Amino acid sequence: MLTNEVPIVSIIIPCRNERKYISRCLDSIVSQNYPKDKLEILVVDGVSEDGTREIIEEYSERFPFVRLLSNPQKITPVAINMGIKEAKGEIIVRVSGHATYQQDHISKCLKYLEEYKADNVGGKIITVSRDNTFVGKAITSGLSCCFGVGDSYFRTGSKQPRWVDTVFGECCRRDVFDKIGFFNEKLVRGQDMEFSLRLKKAGYRTLLVPEILVYYHARSDFRSFLRHNFINGIWAVYPFKFSNVIPVSLRHLVPLVFVLSLAVTGTLSFLVSFFKWVFLGIIFSYCLANICISAKMALEKKDFRYLFFMPIVFATLHISYGLGSGLGAIKLLLPAKRDVL
Repeated sequence: MLTNEVPIVSIIIPCRNERKYISRCLDSIVSQNYPKDKLEILVVDGVSEDGTREIIEEYSERFPFVRLLSNPQKITPVAINMGIKEAKGEIIVRVSGHATYQQDHISKCLKYLEEYKADNVGGKIITVSRDNTFVGKAITSGLSCCFGVGDSYFRTGSKQPRWVDTVFGECCRRDVFDKIGFFNEKLVRGQDMEFSLRLKKAGYRTLLVPEILVYYHARSDFRSFLRHNFINGIWAVYPFKFSNVIPVSLRHLVPLVFVLSLAVTGTLSFLVSFFKWVFLGIIFSYCLANICISAKMALEKKDFRYLFFMPIVFATLHISYGLGSGLGAIKLLLPAKRDVL
């Protein structure tokens, strides 16, 4: 329980090879309007090779409340758990090394944690292109659109605070981890979703607050975008092997259903003519929705390049994710192991 006294807050930043972004992240955290004597920043580095550690060490010399921890396993949930175990704070806040935060991020999180009697609080992310190019802007637009990512409210936003399955990053009381356990270290990706759903299953509540904004620097070249979504697709299904709860929301499985429906009806169309029409109907319906959403986006942005490029972005997002989920389903049949992808 929070008291009238200002609680100690421990900020945990898992990172690896974040030289381009870690300074921005740390600057936004050390400039928080929260009392510095009640603030602890634990940066858990996964053996970076690009100069990230040196940057963190500079910050730890300038700010006594910044500490560098080493994560030789290089796995994100391992880093988060290391930070939680080292943390002195009553409140744990996890942030991303390639995101920046508003000056009142911590104070707002604590305000809503108390005001709504929530167990976990987070905000909306504003997805920003890492490269200021049209392709990058189109990719980030796709990642901020309901057609692209479904009912992921921390991406698409909400008009008012609402209870959700998951948020970007966590701000929660430390005793939550004592009751439901730490992050699943077998999950290279998707550990935040699995933790949130485990939290929900235990009767705890996660609150999305739209006025809490996080600026997330997303991959903005097409090759990285495709690869990232394919791997995310794998980890939308593969976690079923390592968790005792359903580790994802329904929206994460929709691309798999879409890809499977095309594969099955496309194959059966060679045997039964009826399925040819089903196959064509699925393609037509998807293309129509895709083009309509892209046209709306082009009108809103007053840039008709989006009309031609967004259909490619959406199709790449959905199909690469769905194909990755298909591979994840195949991996479920193989001996369990923790892959680093």
